[in-house]
Amino acid sequence: MKLGLFLISAVSAASVTVSAFVTPQISVRPSVTLSMSEEEESEDKNMGAQSISGLTSGVKTIFTSEEIDAILPHRYPFALVDKVVEYTPGKSAVGIKTVTKNEPHFTGHFPERAIMPGVLQVEALAQLAGIVSLNMEGAEPGALFFFAGVNGVRWKRPVVPGDVLVMEVEMKRFKAGIAKATGTAYVDGQVAVQVKEMTFALAK
Repeated sequence: MKLGLFLISAVSAASVTVSAFVTPQISVRPSVTLSMSEEEESEDKNMGAQSISGLTSGVKTIFTSEEIDAILPHRYPFALVDKVVEYTPGKSAVGIKTVTKNEPHFTGHFPERAIMPGVLQVEALAQLAGIVSLNMEGAEPGALFFFAGVNGVRWKRPVVPGDVLVMEVEMKRFKAGIAKATGTAYVDGQVAVQVKEMTFALAK
């Protein structure tokens, strides 16, 4: 019996001794270092500031910010059209609104996630339509005009600081001081807001 116990102990000891020399299985994480070809490919995908800036080289300014101030009565912090890049007198216009985090409404809308209020997006479209309206016969640049109605408004995506809101309006009617227009605004080619009908009344 003692011999049996001795043999078991000896075998166990031998097993432990042998196991101590077993090469451990080490999992090696793949290297994240890019090869030269991968680095070159990554660099090739970068356009650079000059090329990115050149994407809008064919877009011409029709009305500058200063010229818009001579047409619209709106001033900071409620001047929402930075420039006009397309304009057909009495018919349509395309305008730009650059959205920045320095605008005062972002302190409360919302502190943790800044989003341009939808009503200000509609107001920006209305101001662009006002630029067209106030250059039409029967109106006078600098005159006041008021919202009389808005129908069919649809918001499609949030507008946030850093976005460039590209707006387009089309006049549908202008008679006896009453103007009607439609409008759509885009960010990166995607619709942000659509307005089926905006109605304005020139102040008397």
